[in-house]
Amino acid sequence: MQTFSISLLRHSSPFLRHTAIFHGGVGVRFKFLRSFSPLSARRDNPDVSRKPQPSKNMLRAKHIGKNYSSSLSPVLSPEHKPSLLESQAIGTVATAQANFMRVIVQDVANSVTSDDDNDSSKTGVELLCVVRAVLKKIRRRVLVGDKVLVGSIDWVDRRGMIENVFHRRSEILDPPVANVDHLLVLFSLDQPKLEPFTLTRFLVEAESTRIPLTLALNKTELISEEELETWKIRLRGWNYEPLFCSVGTKDGLDDIAFVLRDQTSVIVGPSGVGKSSLINVLRSNHGGGVVEDENWFEPMLGNKWFDDQRVGEVSSRSGRGKHTTRNVSLLPVSEGGYLADTPGFNQPSLLKVTKHSLAHCFPEIRNMIESEKCGFRDCLHIGEPGCVVKGDWERYPYYLQLLDEIRIREEFQLRTFGTKREDDVRYKVGDMGVKHAEPRLMPKKHRRESRKKTKQTMISELDEFEDEDSDLFIENDPIVQAIENENKRQ
Repeated sequence: MQTFSISLLRHSSPFLRHTAIFHGGVGVRFKFLRSFSPLSARRDNPDVSRKPQPSKNMLRAKHIGKNYSSSLSPVLSPEHKPSLLESQAIGTVATAQANFMRVIVQDVANSVTSDDDNDSSKTGVELLCVVRAVLKKIRRRVLVGDKVLVGSIDWVDRRGMIENVFHRRSEILDPPVANVDHLLVLFSLDQPKLEPFTLTRFLVEAESTRIPLTLALNKTELISEEELETWKIRLRGWNYEPLFCSVGTKDGLDDIAFVLRDQTSVIVGPSGVGKSSLINVLRSNHGGGVVEDENWFEPMLGNKWFDDQRVGEVSSRSGRGKHTTRNVSLLPVSEGGYLADTPGFNQPSLLKVTKHSLAHCFPEIRNMIESEKCGFRDCLHIGEPGCVVKGDWERYPYYLQLLDEIRIREEFQLRTFGTKREDDVRYKVGDMGVKHAEPRLMPKKHRRESRKKTKQTMISELDEFEDEDSDLFIENDPIVQAIENENKRQ
């Protein structure tokens, strides 16, 4: 019986394959052409491109001005004008409450098939939006006053999702507001009573933002002329020229309206000083002004969200405000510009103030070191050799108190977190050498507890429960109690 043997021999070329069939010592060789493979062609021909084909999501991201290969939702520049889809719009965050943002639409997509009247009717529409999850994961906050890109818009229900944030020209932390042009630090001369250290703390927080500020003192009708003149002289010694006003009698409101016109201003101060009352007067009948045509809040003026702000009485027991305003709102003013009504608070955090930048937040120290410099560049002005700042000015004890507080905070942060701070975005190299960006998750927040740890916790809890039951059983056992009583007798 004759046998056949078949052997497959690989050719050196990836395209050819030789087959030899041996029959009774006689060999017949066949040559087969193998199907073309891109991987093998790329391996043997280095000129073949390794660049992967872009997916639909990458094309869409490029279309709206994003680049997922370099970063996650990069901050858009203020001059950037992305081409918008029908379900996208650009707007400004007017109010933030809980997990929702109210955005006023400023710009929509220019569609060829749609009418201009339809596009103009969308401008000024209020959208109830949530924030995209990736923005939360990379810890990019969306603040009131932010210019944002809104997507996935349902124009019928007026809902959407904030996909990205434009670059901010300014930002404050207490309260959290973006793109601020002016700060109005408002205090009352009485009810609640003006405290110099609290006022100093607010002024230091405002000076640290490097935003122009104005100091205004309300409720002038509650104090005498002598007290009013005393405060004028005292604050001028702090290098401030305050504006004195009264919302109840409408005195001094013209000067405040003149300072705040045609810009975005934020009113900060403790509770009960009259911030919401001042905003209601400036937005309603004061000056008889009419909202300008270019004011993109104009279509919203009939909405109940932008009605007069709630006001409350000062507590008769503590003499302080009752926190009537609970969220930040950006509101239009009749004289032009916008005002941000903010919740009152008594202790600004001073998180942006360092021990070296604190001195620049006091105008008294700035005036002293303008003409003559200190002997050391890192001088803290606490009596170092060659220091030109003396302690003969009124707020120097306040400066020392705030300096001690900031130094304790910085030492605690150094011990706890160290000097290294990881970025909110990390990069991984995937297939074909493509770099992908993904959010850096906070430890023990977005990770599930391991099954081993869960099992160990359950076992330890069961052991504790059994020990308690055994102790209880021994205490109630009559035989054990009899033995113990016998031992006591002996």
